[in-house]
Amino acid sequence: MKIALAGLLLLSAVQARAQIQVELKFSRLQYIAYEPVIATLAITNLAGRDIDLRDAEGQSWFGFEVTGSEGQSIGPLKMSTQTPLKIEAGKKVTQKINITPLYQVQELGAYHVRAHVYFTDLGKYFYSQAKVIEVTDARPIWQQTVGVPGGAGPGGARTYSLMTNRFPNHTSLYVRVADKETGVVYATYSLGRTLLYDDPKVQIDPENQLHVLHSAAPRSWSYSVIGLNGELVSHSTYSETKTRPHFVQVADGTVKVRGGVLDGPADATTAASTAAKLSERPDPGD
Repeated sequence: MKIALAGLLLLSAVQARAQIQVELKFSRLQYIAYEPVIATLAITNLAGRDIDLRDAEGQSWFGFEVTGSEGQSIGPLKMSTQTPLKIEAGKKVTQKINITPLYQVQELGAYHVRAHVYFTDLGKYFYSQAKVIEVTDARPIWQQTVGVPGGAGPGGARTYSLMTNRFPNHTSLYVRVADKETGVVYATYSLGRTLLYDDPKVQIDPENQLHVLHSAAPRSWSYSVIGLNGELVSHSTYSETKTRPHFVQVADGTVKVRGGVLDGPADATTAASTAAKLSERPDPGD
């Protein structure tokens, strides 16, 4: 009788745990300090019926648990409420979430990240497996401080920095925009792959925006314009022909690219979204 009861309790516990499956993934192990750390979260409804995930009694239905390299708990930078989410029976929804603005993960070191979902109907938490990410800093190769024209943003100055970081199979060029007086970092993100044998070319335009032209691959060049508040204003690619793409400044100070052939606007390779809320998005595999 006791064995049968224990088996029944174990089966009930397994069934309860299996009602919601939570999966957490990161695209890579290593990130640069202050760049977006994008978590891909997948929630699968195995309850056998449609479910509604919602905040209740001051408890957010979704969140992360983050611990530092010494096991210290890292709490959220701000409390947030999540939009209710309905998941049909047997369906999976996924969302990409930038945890950089949500948690203090800018210090160098390793972090353990686990996602959890609170199911109000059962009063239970469902957890993903913990994932480890490492935050490092890149090698600085160029830096320039410029003033902020009136109305262009808070503060009186910005420091643009270019950095490189070696990954196992490539090197990426990073840009950082910061106010050194206040310590505010407005943005850090990758401008894409770069070839180490050719230094990036830089120009500052009359609006104090940063223009960067760098070799992304043999005979291929990437051109980016970065604003004073860290926004990626534009991003395009050029192919090298008889002439190599290069900067020129016309009489009014406007920065232009001459030489090569414009391939057209390119999709930004940065993860600039800071959305912290989940929204239903059917998994492509469904």
